[in-house]
Amino acid sequence: MESITIKPIGIIHTPHTDIKNMPIQPIAAEGIKGYVELLPEYIQGLKDLDGFSHITLIYRFHKITDYSLEVIPFMDDKPRGIFATKAPKRPNAIGISTVKLMGIEGNIIHIEQVDMLDGTPLIDIKPFYPRYDNRENVKIGWLEKNKDLPLYKLRSDERFK
Repeated sequence: MESITIKPIGIIHTPHTDIKNMPIQPIAAEGIKGYVELLPEYIQGLKDLDGFSHITLIYRFHKITDYSLEVIPFMDDKPRGIFATKAPKRPNAIGISTVKLMGIEGNIIHIEQVDMLDGTPLIDIKPFYPRYDNRENVKIGWLEKNKDLPLYKLRSDERFK
């Protein structure tokens, strides 16, 4: 199979310098601010983005050095297949987070609800559109037993270092 080369379009800056005690999802990072520093050659692509309240960031888990096909996810104590989790130790170490868009100044995108490490390479930005991005009548597999956990309290530990 042909390999793929992806080059970052910017860097995500956050207050998180270590994964320990970091929010495990954006919804658990209410009030935590950061910003994206977009490379100057991509500024034109920000046109019209400021009309959205949320954006989805696609990025590289840059501190991940290997992967596991089975992991014990943060919200469980049993091994699960990596593709049935959002754990970072993935074959391609790609992450996604939908965050609040607070404003844009030149090549700086101010965001809130950051759940990624400082210095994370940004691969792409997409606008969040509830009609396309939300689903009803879904099944959530093994997470069903955790559906009532208060997500804002959930934090990472060092299991994925």
